[in-house]
Amino acid sequence: MKNAQTHSRYVDWLNADQMHKNSKEWLSELRFIKDEHLFFEDLIKSYTLDLLEPPKFVHNKEIIDKISKSKKRNKLLIKAIKVHANKLQIMLDEIEQPKEEEAYKKEHLNLIIDISEFEKKYRILKMELFDIIKTIKKHQKQILLI
Repeated sequence: MKNAQTHSRYVDWLNADQMHKNSKEWLSELRFIKDEHLFFEDLIKSYTLDLLEPPKFVHNKEIIDKISKSKKRNKLLIKAIKVHANKLQIMLDEIEQPKEEEAYKKEHLNLIIDISEFEKKYRILKMELFDIIKTIKKHQKQILLI
C-alpha cells in the first residue's frame, strides 16, 4: 500500500511530456523483452533434449510455461501502453477536463505498477532460465571431458 501511495504522489506532479516519455521508454523496454522472448524460444529449442531429462523435467517445464505467460503478458502490456499513449491528447488539449485527466493519471499510475511488477518477475524468470542452461552446459562439458 505504501508503494502505491508513493507512486500516486509521483503521478500527481507528472506533466504530459514526462508521461509521454515514460510511455516511449516502456514501449522500448517491452519491445526489447519481446526480442528476448524470441531468443529464449530459440535457446529452448536448442536444448530441448536436455530440458526433457527426467530429473529436472517438471521444473524446466514450469520455467518454459512461465516464459510463455511472460510473452503473452508482454504483448498485452505493449497494447495497453499504445492505447494509453494515444489518449495523451486529454492532457495536452487546452480544455479543462479534471475527471478525464485524473482518470488518465490513475491509468498511468496503474501502468507504472504493472510494468514494474512485470519487469521484476521477468528478471527472476530470466535468471532461472539462464541457471538451467548454465547447468546443462556444465553437464555437457563434464560428459565431453569423460
